[in-house]
Order: sequence, then C-alpha cells, then structure tokens
Amino acid sequence: MPGRPTTIPSRFILRSFRSQADKLHTPRASICIYQYRPRYIITSYSQRRKMSTFSNTDTGDKPSGPYYNKNIDTNVTLKDKVEGLAKFVSSCKFGMMTTRDPSSGKLVSRCMAIAGKEGGDIDLTFTTNTESHKTDEVKADPHTNISFCDSSGQWASIAGDVSIETDRAVVKKYYSPALRAWLGDLGDGKHDGSEDDPRIAVLRVKTRSVTYAVNDRSVLGRAAEVAKGTITGEPPSVQKLREISEREVQQWRATASL
Repeated sequence: MPGRPTTIPSRFILRSFRSQADKLHTPRASICIYQYRPRYIITSYSQRRKMSTFSNTDTGDKPSGPYYNKNIDTNVTLKDKVEGLAKFVSSCKFGMMTTRDPSSGKLVSRCMAIAGKEGGDIDLTFTTNTESHKTDEVKADPHTNISFCDSSGQWASIAGDVSIETDRAVVKKYYSPALRAWLGDLGDGKHDGSEDDPRIAVLRVKTRSVTYAVNDRSVLGRAAEVAKGTITGEPPSVQKLREISEREVQQWRATASL
C-alpha cells in the first residue's frame, strides 16, 4: 500500500478493519496492525519488515538484511512463481510438515512424502495414518508449515491449513501400494494397508502464502559470488528469492479452477 499509512479510529473492531482492508484492495495477509494509543495503523509487509519488534542495533537508512534486497525477485509473473515452486517441490519429493502438539503446545515436525498437488499445483496432498499423533494435532490446530530444502541450498516454506479427508474416492486417488509397508497387514481382513484400509486418510494442505529460493547461478558462480562478498562486504546475488502472497494464492487458485 503506497504512500502514508492509513489510520483507522480505535472504535473500529477487527471486522471493520477487515472491511477497510478489502476496500483498500490490500491483502489481509500482508497487513499488520499496530495499536498506538487511540489509533490503529495499517502498514504494508514491506514496511513491517523494516519495523522489527526486536532490534539489537540501529543501521540508520541502511538495510539491516541486505541479502533480502539483493536476491528478492520482483521481476517475475505469478505464473512463473507458481511453476518454479511446483518444479522445486516435485524435485524434493519429501517435505517437513510442522504442526502443534495440543498437549504441550510444542511445534513438532516430521518428514512427509508428497502424494499429489491440487489448485493448479499450489496446494499439496499427503497420505497419513488416521491413528497417528499428527491427525490429533491437525484436528486441534489446522495451521501448518511445509518446508523443503535440497543439498544446493534451495528451499521453500509453505504456510497453510490442513484438513483430514477420509472419503474413499479421495484416498484411492492418492493411494500408493507402498503405504502397505508402513501400515502393515494386521490380519483381520480390514486393516491390511490397501486403499480400503480405514486407517489411510489424505491430508489436504491449502496454501496461504509461500516464500522460496531457487538458484540462478552454477555452483562455481555461487562460490565466486560468496568469495567476492567475503572480500568486499557486498551481499552475494546467488538465488532468486520469491514470495507468493495470500492474495496471489487465491488469485492463482481461482484461475486454475476455470
């Protein structure tokens, strides 16, 4: 949102704030509210990035995180961002799913194999054992993060919401015979690890926002950039850092459904 921050009187409740945000055509996910005495101030995400709530120093008008400014890729279409993400995620095959343990409040992660993609490749699906701890965690708190990383330093972080799908048609769509090795055959004619095994469900992750980084140089090129930065103090340009906002996710998903 360009220009000066828009202020809203404190008598407005959150519902009013959301309404105002919609009128301003500002994505809710990229808005942060700060209460300062009688008023609320809406700031963009880029402004909030410069207004860290924790600081150990003052860099003045210099960027405190120059890597971001050096590598952020703004000259890219939404189509290219989503396709780049889908390509990288597919190359990884496995991601770390983070959920919250309702009994302790701790964040826990586990490796999950990608079963498929939906929503024009912006949403992910995974298969799971319904009797595992993760289903309890997802039921208590659907918020999740799926992260990916490879040996070259490329990475992706996907924030979203998880739902548990037990419909057999959906399960059969994403079922893999390899699941039988993980669930086993209990010998009761029902829990046999097949696509009809009621223990097998699908976790659908509806993406809300994404940040990811892919390399745009060779190994030697990245090494040269880092070496130069070590000598000169200039941040290396080694990756294409890309962000997909919640509004862009919704836009892409709507386009994909046409």
